[in-house]
Amino acid sequence: MTAIDAAPPAVRSRRRPLYALAALLALGVVVGLVVADPFGSSRATSSGNGVAVSLASVERRSLSSQTQVGATLGYADPGTIVAPGGTSQSALQQAQQSVTSAQSQQRSAEATLAADEQTLSQAQASLAADRAKLAVDCAGDGAASTGPCASDAQAVTTDRQSVVQNTTKVSADRLQVSAASASESSAQGALATSQSSATIGGQTFTWLPAVGAVVSRGQTLYAVGGQPVVLLYGSTAPWRAFAAGMTPGRDVAELNANFGLSGDAFTSATGAAIDRFQSSHGLPVTGELLLGSVVFEPGAIRVTSVTPTLGASVQPGPVLGITSTKRVVTIALDAAQQSNVKIGDAVDITLPDESTTPGRVSYVGSVATAPSNQGNGSSNPTIEVDVTPTDPAATGRLDQAPVSVAITTASVSNVLVVPVNALLALANGGYAVEVVTAGVHRLVGVQVGLFDDAQGLVQVQGSGLAPGQRVVVPAQ
Repeated sequence: MTAIDAAPPAVRSRRRPLYALAALLALGVVVGLVVADPFGSSRATSSGNGVAVSLASVERRSLSSQTQVGATLGYADPGTIVAPGGTSQSALQQAQQSVTSAQSQQRSAEATLAADEQTLSQAQASLAADRAKLAVDCAGDGAASTGPCASDAQAVTTDRQSVVQNTTKVSADRLQVSAASASESSAQGALATSQSSATIGGQTFTWLPAVGAVVSRGQTLYAVGGQPVVLLYGSTAPWRAFAAGMTPGRDVAELNANFGLSGDAFTSATGAAIDRFQSSHGLPVTGELLLGSVVFEPGAIRVTSVTPTLGASVQPGPVLGITSTKRVVTIALDAAQQSNVKIGDAVDITLPDESTTPGRVSYVGSVATAPSNQGNGSSNPTIEVDVTPTDPAATGRLDQAPVSVAITTASVSNVLVVPVNALLALANGGYAVEVVTAGVHRLVGVQVGLFDDAQGLVQVQGSGLAPGQRVVVPAQ
């Protein structure tokens, strides 16, 4: 092999530094080239410098360039299940008692009005009768001075006073009835609001899941007062209780879908389905579901944390930390490399046991975040990049496990390639490969293109270089 000068390489791939070649030079595999015309046609070279060599073929194939980054393997879609705020059972009972009290007051006011109206009617009848009698007894000359006429006049006067008094009383009674009616209507409205927001709050947690538990549709998330809170599938969180008479909405549509029904209205079929649901889960059969008795999530969930303790009172706020069961690899990628990565890029994931499995980029963030830990070796802003494994089962069940990811950032098809360690750095710049034809060695100048570090190959182009030719490489 002709001796060559180990000048440091200046060429890099389109996206990645020439790490493999730099390492090769550092090991002294490439030696100094001292020739006047390194690209002379068919000039023979020898390999008598004592370096063990072997031959590799020039091939035509596709290459890809990859970026190696650290990442975290875990589960996608972190979230929180919360106990909703709303009307407690004690507050609901008070609202019901207020309605009962208002109804009782209204009935009492209506009874008083009816009695006073009857008394007024009697007073008006007495006045009419006494007026008729007065007209008879006081008829003719001198009748006014007789006893019956004077007595009738006094009776009419008394009747008039009674009618005025009872009329005033009836008017006051009607105001009382009107006020009682308004109070009853207000209490009914407050009760309706309380019923629509009635929750299972005010009781205690009687069962909680273990961290790592997976819960699917129809299964229990946790229990309150001995009654299960059940997971159903949907993307809209309930904001009200489910009961007959409620207005249509997306929440009702999701409830119906879980029961195999269609439409967004609460129908008799919805009520019947709730009855069956409650019966199958050992719940009181009421035909309605209080707020917080079911939870909607898009799919099965995995419990990552439990906030309350057994026996604690149910208060509005976090209960369970969750994720989906979907596996995901999350990368905090240097923001400067954002343009090198796009959704759909193929990747190779190296797991903690050193096995590899493929995946694809499923999300590339657009907002850069300053690193929170300045001791992580880099102070550059990062973006979030998510990778979905092609075979999730191959990633096991580890959560928050460190992995490495090789992201494919560039590719070329149908190009000439040689092993990276076939490249020779020339004293006057550039690179060459040592081609062997029928035992004759010659140097062929090449332009390098894309490097594939994973396979140890590089794209090359040079005059006279063709597939099938043999090039010198260091012996393994």
